[in-house]
Amino acid sequence: MLQRGFLYYLSFFVLIAQLTQAHIALLPSRGKQCFFETLKVKDELVISFQVGDRDADATQQLTADFWVKTPSGRILYKMDDESHGEVNLKAEENGKYLYCFSNEDSSLKTKDVSFNVHGVVYVDVNDESSGNLDASIRKLTELVYEVKNEQNYIVVRERTHRNTAESTNSRVKYWSVFQLIVVVFNSVFQVLYLKRFFEVKSAV
Repeated sequence: MLQRGFLYYLSFFVLIAQLTQAHIALLPSRGKQCFFETLKVKDELVISFQVGDRDADATQQLTADFWVKTPSGRILYKMDDESHGEVNLKAEENGKYLYCFSNEDSSLKTKDVSFNVHGVVYVDVNDESSGNLDASIRKLTELVYEVKNEQNYIVVRERTHRNTAESTNSRVKYWSVFQLIVVVFNSVFQVLYLKRFFEVKSAV
């Protein structure tokens, strides 16, 4: 019952695999750094960043521009002059999602960005062609149920055949007993009849 409930739960919800990557990017003066993640529809991407200074004695809070572009070139998110931020997006199309950190409006050379990328991969457990582990487990579960159903069918057939064989054996047994009684009765009758036939009758 628990296994069926678990499979029922899986058939209506997706199984997610989460990956986390941490990076540090140096933003050159009047320059930018761009990265990309290849996503499929319904995949999720979370990007968090913090702008810092490589100079240990620096006290100024630095900022940078940040934006995310879809594979079709549309700007999905844009942040201007932010010291830190976080973006959570859900892919609406397949392809490379480009995200950039820009220092194009500043001449500072010590600016860098520390950012984390959290990828949540959407897995459709009903997709047999995806080749993922969950699809394999689902296929294996279906095969196990098929074997179980076949075993139940074999058990029922074996029970039916056994009942038929036992009924036939009972009929053969009773028929044999009846034949034995007939043979014994016939034998007794013949002995008595022949004995009476060979008796010598004397006249007084």
